Amino acid sequence: MELKTKVYQKENNLHIGRLLKESLQDMFSSRFLARQLAVRDIRAQYRQSYLGIIWAFITPLTTAFVWIFLNNSGTVQLSDTGIPYPVYAFSGTLLWSIITEAINSPISSTNSAKSILSKINFPKEALLVSGIYKLLFNSSIKIGLLIVFVFFYGIGFHWTLLLFPLTIVGAILFGTTIGLFITPIGMLYKDISKVISFGLKFVMYVTPVVYAIPKDGIMKTVMEWNPLTPMILTARDLAVGTTPHYITYYLIILACCIPLFFLGLVFYRISIPVIVERLSS
Repeated sequence: MELKTKVYQKENNLHIGRLLKESLQDMFSSRFLARQLAVRDIRAQYRQSYLGIIWAFITPLTTAFVWIFLNNSGTVQLSDTGIPYPVYAFSGTLLWSIITEAINSPISSTNSAKSILSKINFPKEALLVSGIYKLLFNSSIKIGLLIVFVFFYGIGFHWTLLLFPLTIVGAILFGTTIGLFITPIGMLYKDISKVISFGLKFVMYVTPVVYAIPKDGIMKTVMEWNPLTPMILTARDLAVGTTPHYITYYLIILACCIPLFFLGLVFYRISIPVIVERLSS
């Protein structure tokens, strides 16, 4: 009997569609594990803290109060914001803290599980979902406090306030997308995390977080082109009931984030096992 000849060739395993499908399946199947990790981390974060959950919004509060003091004392002359300045400053710092936390979430969640990544075989996407759970938990607390500010300073309820949580989800998507591409490099080089944290402090001052966009000059151009600007302004406008002037730019940013988020998932799925193997060797 004549034997058949079979030739084995190296296959290309980098099928983006298949990798994305597997990544999404793992995210869905690992949601229970992700929730358990999130609950563990949240409890550990506040268990031995006297102020407890207040730490979730103490940073945006203190930053806002510093700028409110500087503005009221005349130390810093800021242009008219159109709404009570305490609401403007606090909403800006709160939204900024959500975005920066979303950017840092993938790398912090992955780094915190570095000790078990090489010992236990589990879907790595569970770490991403866990980080998103924690973001949603912390963000819900901050949204509640912002609503208190909105009513306390006489702005009151507007129907657009119902859309405000959707912009928070958009901010989390935006930040997480950036974080997905930073995480593999940040795990190899610790300097990356420090550079990102250091750089974000400067980016804050070219974003309308605590002061409005100037009417003219180079700063006006830089702030208007800054992709973080529509994320902050659209969310703030919906929270206080004013017309969102940057809604088109905001929707363009979100439309770009969706395919980049999926691409980031594929990049994360490919790179993390390689990095874990390298770090454990």
